[in-house]
Amino acid sequence: MTTRAHTAPHTPAPPLTAPVPGAPAGMPGTAPVGVTPVVDLDTGGVIALQADGGHRGNISSTVETVRALAGGDVPLPLLLTLPTSAVIGGSAALAPLHEALRASGRRPREVILTVRGDFAQFERGSLLTGLDGLRAIGYLIAVGDLGGGHIPLDLLADAAPYLAVLSRDLVAQAARDPRRAAIGEGLAALARGTGAHVLAPGVHDEAQLAAVRGWGVRLAHGPLLTPGPSGRVRVPLPVVEPKAPGAVLGPRVQEFLLPAVTLPQEASAEAVVNAFGGEPSITSVILVDEYQRPTGSLDRSRFLLSIAGRFGHALHGRKPAGRLADPARTVPRTTPVIAAMQVAGRDTERVYDDLVVTDEVGRCMGVVRVADLIRQVAAMRH
Repeated sequence: MTTRAHTAPHTPAPPLTAPVPGAPAGMPGTAPVGVTPVVDLDTGGVIALQADGGHRGNISSTVETVRALAGGDVPLPLLLTLPTSAVIGGSAALAPLHEALRASGRRPREVILTVRGDFAQFERGSLLTGLDGLRAIGYLIAVGDLGGGHIPLDLLADAAPYLAVLSRDLVAQAARDPRRAAIGEGLAALARGTGAHVLAPGVHDEAQLAAVRGWGVRLAHGPLLTPGPSGRVRVPLPVVEPKAPGAVLGPRVQEFLLPAVTLPQEASAEAVVNAFGGEPSITSVILVDEYQRPTGSLDRSRFLLSIAGRFGHALHGRKPAGRLADPARTVPRTTPVIAAMQVAGRDTERVYDDLVVTDEVGRCMGVVRVADLIRQVAAMRH
């Protein structure tokens, strides 16, 4: 079934610290029962409140949460969980929520609705139509469970949410799992790229906080971020790691990696001539063994001079190219730029020969041109 394209215009999200009319900038005292403060990590200010209920995956639990908070002193914007099924159900399914918010004195612009839960592909059009309708009324829209739920990432582009909420499990495990940390960093960058603010939920300790701050996340909530008597949250300052000696050595050579032209180590000089003749930009040919480990390097200028000399082709053309090869100058892929430059400078006659980058088991990954490293070093010094 073909779903409609999402064409509704998206109003840019207001600033994170923009106060709701009539609401204080901070929340005095402790948080009311049933809500969790959402903290701006840059200022320590509480800018919204996450309703703790509404996680049973139906509209009734969300309505119950609103009614439970109706009599309390909750002046800040409220984050509510809204199942995708309710949005897909249309205005009739959402009517109880609208009525509960009206009865509690809440205006739509004071509410952020976090959409969570699976949906079928054929329901996507109905979901986007429902989100358009909620946005037209005045609600702010959030997409939840990024990195943990079954929410397609391109929904961030179609739904144009004000807020993107990362998965609790992702935040909980990121501090001790580099792979999940990489996913979190990528999702945070993706969300910001679509114009959404990013919220990290359930932050329990400083390691988790340091991880999400490293992703560029500015909003968070959790047990670690509890307001004091002033209404401000003591946000632990990020620990500044002392610079390691290698920190000034520049990026790793793998960032400058170029594809290598490789031939078997038993290849003839004629095969190397053909390789160089096929592409003028090739600066070297690397000879490799059966496991792709470099055994020799043929610099374009020196090799072609040898072949072009008197009787050069007759002497070398059908012979193994390894006779004219130099030892390959290899550097592991994690080698910093400055260290790679030192390798290049050890042989004054081969300073500008390509460096061969190898992986953990010594296989050829590609080459790095010394000229690129020189440009990087010059940029580091300015």
